[in-house]
Amino acid sequence: MRYTIYNTPILSFVLQKLSISIFGVFGWRVEGRLPNIPKFVAIATHTSNWDFPVMLLLAFALRTNISTLGKDSLFRWPFGVFFRWCGCIPVNRSKSSNVVETMIQVFGNSEKLILVITPEGTRKKVKDWKTGFYYIAHGAHVPIVLAFIDYRRKAAGIGPVITPTGDIKADIEIIKSFYANVSGKFPEKVGKAEIEQKK
Repeated sequence: MRYTIYNTPILSFVLQKLSISIFGVFGWRVEGRLPNIPKFVAIATHTSNWDFPVMLLLAFALRTNISTLGKDSLFRWPFGVFFRWCGCIPVNRSKSSNVVETMIQVFGNSEKLILVITPEGTRKKVKDWKTGFYYIAHGAHVPIVLAFIDYRRKAAGIGPVITPTGDIKADIEIIKSFYANVSGKFPEKVGKAEIEQKK
């Protein structure tokens, strides 16, 4: 088993207790439970720099081992070991198709993998969601788990599990309906969840 910051013995236990305490101090609560599924893509809307530390606290509180994507240039010596320990997976982002194909292979070679992706791809206002997360999940035959950070209710957690059917328009509508009730730090920056055409 590859150790990361999320599953390093003793450290993961300490970070879990610390994260739960921090949530409590600021009046936040954790909602939902992680599904008993070894591999899936987790998504959450992204409107603020605060989303990242809150999502980290959620991962620590749930004591789950998550992975994120990072530019392959970040993994040059001597930083590669550190970024991998933080759960980052190196990808070539020059073409979206490269990322999708790479991650489908990674899922196929992994016994357990929780990949966290933000559909907007940035905290800035975007018109359409990037659909790479959907094609990764569909191609790897894994479900999509809807995570969330709701600043209005001060709640972070795990929502429904969506199994990609291949009908991306219908599936995105289901996903969009869930996030319609989630308030980001800056709600006006949330993408419309319209489909960006795959190139």
